[in-house]
Amino acid sequence: MIPQSSLVIDAGLLRRYDQSGPRYTSYPTADRFVEAFDAATYRRQLEHRDLGGIARGLSLYVHIPFCSNICFYCGCNKIITRDHGRSAKYLRYLAKEAAMVAAAVAGNRQLCQFHIGGGTPTFLAPEELRRLMDILTSHFAFASDGEYSIEIDPRSVAPGTIGMLAQLGFNRMSVGVQDFDPVVQKAVNRIQDEALTRAAVAEGRAAGFKSINLDLIYGLPKQNVIAFSHTIDRVIEIDPDRIALYGYAHLPQVFKPQRRIAEADLPDAETRIDMMMLAIRRLSAAGYLYIGMDHFAKPGDELAVAQRQGRLHRNFQGYSTHAECDLVALGVTAIGAVGPTYVQNRRTLDEYYDHLDAGLLPVLRGIELSADDLLRRALIQSLMCHGAVSIESLEIAHLIEFERYFAEELMDLQTFIDDGLVERDDEWLTVTPRGRLLVRAICMVFDRYLRTQRRAATYSKVI
Repeated sequence: MIPQSSLVIDAGLLRRYDQSGPRYTSYPTADRFVEAFDAATYRRQLEHRDLGGIARGLSLYVHIPFCSNICFYCGCNKIITRDHGRSAKYLRYLAKEAAMVAAAVAGNRQLCQFHIGGGTPTFLAPEELRRLMDILTSHFAFASDGEYSIEIDPRSVAPGTIGMLAQLGFNRMSVGVQDFDPVVQKAVNRIQDEALTRAAVAEGRAAGFKSINLDLIYGLPKQNVIAFSHTIDRVIEIDPDRIALYGYAHLPQVFKPQRRIAEADLPDAETRIDMMMLAIRRLSAAGYLYIGMDHFAKPGDELAVAQRQGRLHRNFQGYSTHAECDLVALGVTAIGAVGPTYVQNRRTLDEYYDHLDAGLLPVLRGIELSADDLLRRALIQSLMCHGAVSIESLEIAHLIEFERYFAEELMDLQTFIDDGLVERDDEWLTVTPRGRLLVRAICMVFDRYLRTQRRAATYSKVI
């Protein structure tokens, strides 16, 4: 296995393999979920999660869909409103769903991990955040050493709010930045003074947050290499524990707000690659480790430690330190993973409320993984998190002969091997330092759904 700090940037190969593809926060990916997976199916999974005496850990995700302002680049599930009466009603229904789910969950209901995302979680007023935590603690036990994180918009947190979140038990926070350049901020309708970001980070540190993450995006309208370099300068000065560096996915046919972005303002493919390479070099020189995909962390951060110890996992929130946990998700559009299944809630508030009023879990769709899905999920997870797959381990765990089972895939993989992106011997399939930035493309070779029916237009670019 390669040391995970190793990374070689080959601009020519990046250009050659820059195609559209999944981010593999799950396998199968969410576009493969089916509506035949319903509330009754999900309830059975919750009720039998400890079948056979296997005690899996439990994670919780809560989706807050509301935002006061629209960011044109955003592809998240959100509702734009300034009416806080809507969030008060939403909390009442979250309480209903939490009670129903908790009643169905078999076994231990202690949480090792909890995350609030959105939308804008800090759209909720301080008293609403306290109310939400009261709801959740009445149904779930929070472990004293758990990871409890929340996404922060510095524009929507009053002084003292972050300290209050620490008192509620949160110990990790992610701060949205995207870009410090005022020209870019105007182009995406997210005006955020740098001082607000610095104040939020300072308050988080003063409150004792264990890990603080900054989110950045490259490929936004009006961006260029020089200006983005200045943003990286400021990020390094702020000195967060983690950095998420996402490539902007321009999919206006899928996300309506993106139609307000003029395609002529978007940087071309060459500039995107240059910005990404610049950021990687600068962050690496500043002491950050490239974890994988879009994530960087300081060597002492728990994400980096989990990778070194082989405990890194990938889920719908990105990279995680808790691999063997069921993920229960609450709220409109939220996606969970319980046992060999994935499940997603209803997309609209009206549907979400109507199902809960009828005493039904608000399930829209999901999928029960087949033996083939479980095998490929294990392989893709291993590549995404650790850059290597133990062939023998897969054969023993899934009762297959690797070379025979993946004969067609291994033929297609030969191109990656010839280009020095992958190495293969009798024991390991290994992503080389040259191939780490292209691991999504490598994983796509083993994606059975892509092999039988390509839907590349709905995915983001690999780079």
